[in-house]
Amino acid sequence: MKKKRNPGWQKDELILALDLYFQLEPGQIHARNPLIIELSDTLNKLPIHGDKEEYEKFRNPNGVGLKLSNFLALDESYSGKGMAAFSKLDKEIFAEFKDKKEQIHKLADAIKSTATNPAISNEILNLPEDIDDDAKVKEGGLLYRYHLARERNTTIVKKKKEKVFKLHGKLEFELCSFDFEKVYGEIGYGFI
Repeated sequence: MKKKRNPGWQKDELILALDLYFQLEPGQIHARNPLIIELSDTLNKLPIHGDKEEYEKFRNPNGVGLKLSNFLALDESYSGKGMAAFSKLDKEIFAEFKDKKEQIHKLADAIKSTATNPAISNEILNLPEDIDDDAKVKEGGLLYRYHLARERNTTIVKKKKEKVFKLHGKLEFELCSFDFEKVYGEIGYGFI
């Protein structure tokens, strides 16, 4: 049985690859680099593409090195050429994060921790296949799918609201302190 060609790279995979790209010098982008080998292993653990055995050379170190070389072609600070076979998504991710190295590193860490936690990976794998069709998110599919899995667990939501009410006597967004009740009146009570 002939194996399939590798599937296209997804946002989460590109975030991990770009995070590593920002950590390396151009001369370090090759299949023998231990960090590229480690990224190849991580990509093979992500619960994104299902059975990787059906693919010819799924995210092997050579392929990962080539993907990082695609970023060289997009990097204006690089004086060489790089691999010009980059995708539209490669270009979008690079443009979005080229000046946000700290943010992409945090996202990459979150993706890695999500991917290496068996309970989370199983939760993600058991979500309906069409879950990503309704929304485009910058964080990437894996993190978004995990967020929705947690969001759909009403027990977690109820407990979190109860805890916040108990501590603060009101609900507000933790990052920006937006309070629906304060802005919209009684209709906003208990909403977040």
